[in-house]
Amino acid sequence: MKALKYILFILLIAIIGLAIYIAVQPNEFSFSRSKVIKAPISVVFNQVDDLKNWPRFSPWIEKDLDASLTFGNTTKGINANYAWKGIVIGEGSMKTSSVENNKSITQHITFVKPFKAESNIKWHFENTNEGTKVTWNMNGKQDFKAKLYSVFAGSFEENTVPFFDRGLFKLDSIIDKDMKKFSITNNGIVQHGGGYYLYNTTSCKIGELASKMQEMLPKVSNYAMSNNIKMAGSPFVLYHKWDTNNDAVIFSCCVPTTERVITEPNSSILTGQLHPFKAAKTSLKGNYKNLKQAWDSTMNYISENNLSIVEYGPMLEVYNTNPINTPNPANWLTEIFIAIE
Repeated sequence: MKALKYILFILLIAIIGLAIYIAVQPNEFSFSRSKVIKAPISVVFNQVDDLKNWPRFSPWIEKDLDASLTFGNTTKGINANYAWKGIVIGEGSMKTSSVENNKSITQHITFVKPFKAESNIKWHFENTNEGTKVTWNMNGKQDFKAKLYSVFAGSFEENTVPFFDRGLFKLDSIIDKDMKKFSITNNGIVQHGGGYYLYNTTSCKIGELASKMQEMLPKVSNYAMSNNIKMAGSPFVLYHKWDTNNDAVIFSCCVPTTERVITEPNSSILTGQLHPFKAAKTSLKGNYKNLKQAWDSTMNYISENNLSIVEYGPMLEVYNTNPINTPNPANWLTEIFIAIE
């Protein structure tokens, strides 16, 4: 009998000791994980801001593909919300409480199962030389039940950090994949209206083309804006000669104008005119890196349809989107026009 009382006494002491140990655990928790993603900050921000994108990178949903998701009427920005219910991920909901465009997103999570709890999520987005630094933070309070759970199942941080790492890895992967998407469409035969344009011209090695264009095109655009010249459309490049054998290209960077502009005699910016012409047209939606395939597609279309290219006729590359206003390369639109007889 004494032995039983002794055992019960020891158990009581152990229970009291455990209760004290649990009680003195931190009342709050906070942890974060970061990753640099090679993408414009607005592309990364928009991916996270719209909750409909979360199933694509959520490490929890990945573990419970049969879970049901319910999205609110608003899925991005303040008051965006969705709820989940599944065997593995339990039950809960999340709501966006504040947004600072391209800088931060704050969200509130309510867990219902496997236990009731609440926490806050804070996303921070920062420009770096390598890309966009994304920081995913979670913080909240721990009641006695939460502390008890963490003592036997591991802390909230220990259980969650691996999921954060996985989620950021998936976020990086899907953004990279999305930015590489492109499509090429042969639009057939069209009539190009021609018109006046401002331009500068140079020749260079084919490998230097992109850097030369980045240097020259802003000069033409700035000339037009500084002289209050009304532009009549999107900027374009006019190719005069493409010599693969000698690794040389001659081209002009151009901005269309509503009327003929007389520039200063010593100016590097000149005025030209395109007469209306019939052309084979191709549209590229995607990164400029895919332009070669778009040009090859245009040439194949011309060959397959027994069309003849006008010798020394216009060959244009028209840039309908501005990368500054359209940061995602997958949404860039470029049109190719090759004059045909």
